[in-house]
Amino acid sequence: MTIYQFPEDFYWGVATASFQIEGAVNEGGRKPSVWDTFTATPGKILGNDTATITCDHYHLYETDVQLMAKLGIKHYRFSIAWPRIIPDGRGTVNEEGVDFYKRLVDCLQKYNITPHATLYHWDSPQALEDLYGSWQSRQMAFDFADYVTAVVSRLGDRITHWMTLNEIYYFTHASYGVELEPAHAPGKLLSSQKEVWQTSHHALLAHGLGCQAIRAASPGACKVALVDSIGVTVPINESPENIAAAKKAFHTFRLNGGILIPALTGAYSPAMLEELGENAPDIKPGDLEIIHQPLDAVGLNIYSGTYVRAVDNEKGYELLNLPKGYPRMYMPWLNIVPESIYWGIRHVSETLGRHDLPVMITENGCAAEDELNANGEMIDTDRIMYLRQYLKSAYRAIDEGYLLKGYFLWTFIDNFEWAWGYSRPFGIVYVNYSTQQRIPKASFEWYAECIHQNRVV
Repeated sequence: MTIYQFPEDFYWGVATASFQIEGAVNEGGRKPSVWDTFTATPGKILGNDTATITCDHYHLYETDVQLMAKLGIKHYRFSIAWPRIIPDGRGTVNEEGVDFYKRLVDCLQKYNITPHATLYHWDSPQALEDLYGSWQSRQMAFDFADYVTAVVSRLGDRITHWMTLNEIYYFTHASYGVELEPAHAPGKLLSSQKEVWQTSHHALLAHGLGCQAIRAASPGACKVALVDSIGVTVPINESPENIAAAKKAFHTFRLNGGILIPALTGAYSPAMLEELGENAPDIKPGDLEIIHQPLDAVGLNIYSGTYVRAVDNEKGYELLNLPKGYPRMYMPWLNIVPESIYWGIRHVSETLGRHDLPVMITENGCAAEDELNANGEMIDTDRIMYLRQYLKSAYRAIDEGYLLKGYFLWTFIDNFEWAWGYSRPFGIVYVNYSTQQRIPKASFEWYAECIHQNRVV
């Protein structure tokens, strides 16, 4: 019988993002991010919700860290807000903003929790949007590197695990559109697909320059990763033909060939460039060398996947639509495809030939239609069902020898879910936003037991 026992040195963790939980948007010297501006625009966010207070983690971080300690995690992935550190995006460093993260990290270390800091999780300074259109400009990559230097030189004595950018696709292609208005900040319509691709190229450049800045500014040895929300192609069954089809489809699916592949291999996928044609971004000499930095790990954010089969057409594969009744969680896109974790990891190793590169699942979790029962409890067995199946798939990757080193559940606490506002809870801790009371859900107790036994329970 498989008991799904994980290695002794496996990283069990949870993940959050600054804009989604911190609140205190006008405190401590912080200035607006593009998301503050976007959420203040009527009609952009479901229910016109804002993140002005959200979980008030800025003030309640000690309470939250104590809950993490109770959960039993030894690793916490959070993000640092650029507008707190350099409120104008460039220039003067706001030491009061730095001090907040010093207090947070000191508190984590008091409870023997290792900090994993993401340097950018979508909340870029509004000042840079006003100045030059943020990711539309190549200058954004250089200003990002300066911000990284400011952070790492001040926090590198406390933090040794760094992640540059979170999910390039979402703050570029899902934030700038051509025909349809994008659902993410700054929510800007551009005139061509090429311009949109230029934004993700600038983000890749920022990643590369950011890696260099981390290593130059860190006072000691550190680890550097990139976090990407890859599109996972899953063979409908594991025949040799369908596996080959899934690997082939991986190159162009969900922009893998223009984001993950250049970062990990030093070149855009030829299949992706062929598909883009004249819409491919302009790449200056030396860009790909900057983008292709050595990494200590790659972080994969995986929630779902798309089934693929081999067919006799010019591509040799077909992406399959799901039937009407296919099970999903509480998001239109959150189809339950547990094999996606295994295949995401395997694609990095085999499809991209990066057998050497350790992988961490930096986000996995689900929104559910959570309800408090008559006793004030949240018995979210649907979320437990989802997490259990995905963790079994993660175990399969380890069991077959792939380099999966850690798992960060998304998310620790209910929060502001971007364009969905507060309507789609992903947390294993419930928040009453009017009182800021935290109530651990049944999934919290379940995950705590997985960590305690170091296996899927």
